[in-house]
Amino acid sequence: MDMKISMDKVEYECRRRDLNIGEMLREAGVSRNAFYSLARKDYVVPSSLILIAERLHISVSALLEETDTPTERMKSLATESERISKRNPGVDRDNIRHTLLLLNEKPVERLRRALRRGRFIDIR
Repeated sequence: MDMKISMDKVEYECRRRDLNIGEMLREAGVSRNAFYSLARKDYVVPSSLILIAERLHISVSALLEETDTPTERMKSLATESERISKRNPGVDRDNIRHTLLLLNEKPVERLRRALRRGRFIDIR
């Protein structure tokens, strides 16, 4: 049961975000050497986890869980929005939620989106 990095998927996700792999690695704080070393490996999952999964006759992914699911993020966002709203009764909750969402993005991503959006606005 091999779990290796799919370069096709990495390249696809980079293209979707208008990034090249070098930019993505730099922004992620991962060295090119570390990334390409992992990409060359037959598997990137610890061998002990592979052995456990094989013994249980299940996939490695069945033993893993995502710690930051979209549902958990949305619940946390709603809780934080409510807390801020109670402290600032005159502020629109949608504005609070939107601001919190933007603060979770990397500044470079917020800037890119604003620049893309700005290209389509006709200012006359």
